[in-house]
Amino acid sequence: MSKTAILPMIFALTPSTNARPEAEREEILADPGFGKHFTDHMVTIDWSIEAGWHDARVTPYGPLLLDPASSVLHYGQEIFEGLKAYRHADNSIWTFRPEKNAERLQRSAQRLALPELSTPDFIESVRQMIAIDGDWVPSAPETSLYLRPFMIANESFLGVRAAHKVSFYVIASPAGAYFADGVAPVKIWLSTEYSRAGRGGTGAAKCGGNYAASLLPQMEAYENGCAQVLFLDGETGTNVDELGGMNVFFVHGTDTIVTPRLTGSILEGVTRDSIMQLARDRGMTVEERAVTLAEWRDGVASGAITEVFACGTAAVVTPIGQLKAKDFTIGEADAPAGEVTLSLRQELTDIQYGRVPDRHGWLTRLD
Repeated sequence: MSKTAILPMIFALTPSTNARPEAEREEILADPGFGKHFTDHMVTIDWSIEAGWHDARVTPYGPLLLDPASSVLHYGQEIFEGLKAYRHADNSIWTFRPEKNAERLQRSAQRLALPELSTPDFIESVRQMIAIDGDWVPSAPETSLYLRPFMIANESFLGVRAAHKVSFYVIASPAGAYFADGVAPVKIWLSTEYSRAGRGGTGAAKCGGNYAASLLPQMEAYENGCAQVLFLDGETGTNVDELGGMNVFFVHGTDTIVTPRLTGSILEGVTRDSIMQLARDRGMTVEERAVTLAEWRDGVASGAITEVFACGTAAVVTPIGQLKAKDFTIGEADAPAGEVTLSLRQELTDIQYGRVPDRHGWLTRLD
């Protein structure tokens, strides 16, 4: 028996009658910041246990109508993704490895007992946003349009079970250059009282609860003059886990990079995976293994660890100059950014912005 072909999802379009005029949009794009301004439209796809995914549409950006009993408000059943759209020199618009974001959203959905959206429908939802709001993709160096797909349980029901009604959305926000004054090393704070995730928890899923749990230690980091917080594993409290929203790498000399292995409590970053591939392309040794806090301290002291950096979608690659804790520090606050760190960042952004060939087929054209 032949399989029935899965038809692509058709999106209904309702253009905004209140879209920002070009002059206002250009004023925003001249200094967008990050996550402050939003485009004129949004994508919505509904799901129910009876009908599956249905009613895909592009509508004017606006508030969501939620019943006070909506499951997401009481049980936190939600997940999200983050990716960017880049304007290339020829004015075309591209995104970077969207299939990896789609796959991670599917894994997050499995863990949070939410329905899985197919990879083609995920990518098409992003393409629909660019089709209507492509003018919001900035053209200044190192700028982009940040895309935020997310899924929430919106069934009106106060029982503790997986929701029977869900909606998927995509919104978009222009993003300025993350480092306005150049890429500079940051100080990060070691959280010793809090864990980001535990064994068997939701650490590998991209869900709001993980980020909510990081906010109190993040405030502690700010109070101690640090830009980010670093978590250790929840079981032993000795192994490096990840930052509040970024993966971490250790450079040994010029030929080896090491990153904590994926244990189920660490988010599988798209940037993380891309950095590892670029390092292998250079002939570097890439190790995914446990990294203890003691190894970090001793490695910096002996010179075995020559650079440390974090990576994620927003900042791409961020050099780490110093780790601060209550009773010790590792590294120097004024240490310069390392050569390996900067070169990997440059190579990755050159691919994303179309400045060098995309030899791995990572880019997807959206317009």
